Amino acid sequence: MKSKRSLVLLVLILTGYMNSIGAEIKNGRTAEKVDSLLSKMTLAEKIGQLNLYAGGWEFTGPVPADANNQQKYEMIKSGGVGAMLNVLTADGTREAQKLAVENSRLGIPLLIGYDVIHGYQTMMPIPLGQAASWEAEVARQGAQVAAREASASGVNWTFAPMMDIVRDARWGRMMESPGEDPYLASYMSKAWVEGFQGGDLSNPETIAACAKHFAAYGFAEAGRDYNTVDISMQTLYNMVLPPFKTASDAGVASFMNSFNEIGGVPANGSEMLQRKLLKGEWNYQGFVVSDWGSIGEMITHGYAADTLEAGYKALTAGSDMDMEARVYENSLEALVTSEKIDMSVLDDAVRRVLTIKYDLGLFDDPYRYCDADREKKELLSKENLRIAREAARKSIVLLKNENNLLPLSKKGQTIAVIGSLAGSKDVPLGSWRAQAITNSAVSLVEGIQNAVDKKTQVTFTNGYNLTQGNREFIRELNIVEGDQSDFSNAIELAKKSDVVVLALGEDCWQSGEGRSQTDIGLKGDQMDLMYELLKVNKNIVVTLMNGRSLAIPELDENIPAILEVWHLGSEAGNAIADVLFGDYNPSGKLPVSFPRNVGQCPIYYNHKNGGRPVTNPHDAGMVFWSHYTDSPNSPLYPFGYGLSYTSFEYSDLSISTTEMGTSDRLTASVKVKNTGDKTGQETVQLYIRDYVGSVTRPVKELKGFEKVQLEPGEERVVKFTISNETLSYYRADLSFGSEPGKFAVMIGGNSQKTLTTDFRLVD
Repeated sequence: MKSKRSLVLLVLILTGYMNSIGAEIKNGRTAEKVDSLLSKMTLAEKIGQLNLYAGGWEFTGPVPADANNQQKYEMIKSGGVGAMLNVLTADGTREAQKLAVENSRLGIPLLIGYDVIHGYQTMMPIPLGQAASWEAEVARQGAQVAAREASASGVNWTFAPMMDIVRDARWGRMMESPGEDPYLASYMSKAWVEGFQGGDLSNPETIAACAKHFAAYGFAEAGRDYNTVDISMQTLYNMVLPPFKTASDAGVASFMNSFNEIGGVPANGSEMLQRKLLKGEWNYQGFVVSDWGSIGEMITHGYAADTLEAGYKALTAGSDMDMEARVYENSLEALVTSEKIDMSVLDDAVRRVLTIKYDLGLFDDPYRYCDADREKKELLSKENLRIAREAARKSIVLLKNENNLLPLSKKGQTIAVIGSLAGSKDVPLGSWRAQAITNSAVSLVEGIQNAVDKKTQVTFTNGYNLTQGNREFIRELNIVEGDQSDFSNAIELAKKSDVVVLALGEDCWQSGEGRSQTDIGLKGDQMDLMYELLKVNKNIVVTLMNGRSLAIPELDENIPAILEVWHLGSEAGNAIADVLFGDYNPSGKLPVSFPRNVGQCPIYYNHKNGGRPVTNPHDAGMVFWSHYTDSPNSPLYPFGYGLSYTSFEYSDLSISTTEMGTSDRLTASVKVKNTGDKTGQETVQLYIRDYVGSVTRPVKELKGFEKVQLEPGEERVVKFTISNETLSYYRADLSFGSEPGKFAVMIGGNSQKTLTTDFRLVD
């Protein structure tokens, strides 16, 4: 038996060794091929590989007569374009590739990029919702589905995942982020990268991923999109950069830099970020693409005087590919021929782009991602929809459940479903919806109807109308105010019903890019309707559909049961019904803090203490401490918060030692018991506090979590290992390491409710 185990171990070691050798050989061969091709390229062809154009027409049809599209057509044919975005369908992308491969001198294929953010045609929950699952498999499987669908339609590169840390709910792109915490964001982002890219980019069912936005885009002042960012190096390194480092280590194919500046330097022109850190310290081998037009925007920032200077500063700083600014095509030839930019700098950028094309297998078969037959079978398949439903129900967070109103019974009830959001088959698809078919989601009312038996009466009315006019990605949304024409119908239904399921929240086009808001409460006539319904029926369950954390103190005060359901994607209605009726016990936890009002923004759990963090209890009524006179400091619902249809009790927190050396490991243990009458899952969360540092440290930081499933009455000991790396951070000199001193260990079910004990780290 021992010899068999030894043989198995030897085989595993040899297999790992051979895989490592195989990867080195493959990488070496790719590098040889890239260098060989590079040696044959003219200056114009090299510059062409750094140009990213948006598709301006259906490539299966004639080229429009306008000068812009005619110029794009000629540039693609001549090898003057390295990548395209927004070119869609298997047939359309095939024609685009054919234009480049069969007409240009060297036949270099195109990267075909697209914003595949939370699905291609089968929509998963928005990324913020997926982060609420605290499950890597939700992210990984969702990205795999998106990659299979997108790749079948000719797309081989996605501009995702977005891993911006977001602390301010006014910023509309919160919906696209993994939330406010770098540990959770790193965990989810790694899974998204793995889902998109798989283990082998040459597999035609995978696509190249893009880590964005590098860096600090989510820290835009006042939560206003595209606004400036002013951030300390410690916050940048300790809060913003960890997910990007994780993505780099995971082999993400590309990075996208951000619209904002850091330290007065736009990200496109930041040598510190791109050359020194990303390509230097992190040894990143992929390429960096700009965001739309942003290299040219360095002129607007006041960092470059003209196109020539913008091109010089961007390329020398390490921004490899120019998305739709046309700066590189209009500046690099002059800059290189005048020797202001050395050819080696240009070659480095081109080499990075060509390497990804080889990794994707495009040189072996440029049409491998243009499979019309697979496209028909893959889009909205039963398996993809099954995965979407599972992801959606795992993303739901139970915020309140007074008197155990939930779960509802499926039998013999009268249920009034109220709210225009409840009847919408489009809002659940969310913003950044790629090629989702308009009105293709399962609505909330449909999901409820699908779930109940024939004896249960389900009625529906809009009650309120939230938006009107064009509901499009590029258009401002019109909120309906003062239309209470359907209030009477809603009130009558509520009177006659045992329970009301009231859908409140946001239209999906209230969040996303360019959709910052100063008011993050419920808009339109939603609150007026809620108060009217409460007069006739107290049994109201609110399903909150939104793309950001909202200020909803009135709901918390008045409504007995609240489910945070985000914008859940194609299977939204069925997934919500699964939770409403107890077929799935909610297990989601908030990835962002919910403020009591917009005046608290930005609000986040891992804040600093300041010099006057709490009032002195002996000086009641004194004002000289950090607080508001009209609101508590605390959020309405904290990071990590989420209830279940059962209850959990934490006890007996213990640590293996009260003094730990830098080469040691400490074990922290806690007992978790299911004290309710239903089987449930609980996400046990580990937080650390470093009391004193060379720079001030947050009051707590998430450092680990484990999801456990417990039967009624079952108790389990959950253990976490704390190492020197757990306690390390980027210190005053930006070196990474720990510092001796006192630390707190906190374990609990959310960031506010924990058991706590202390230990010391010694040299």
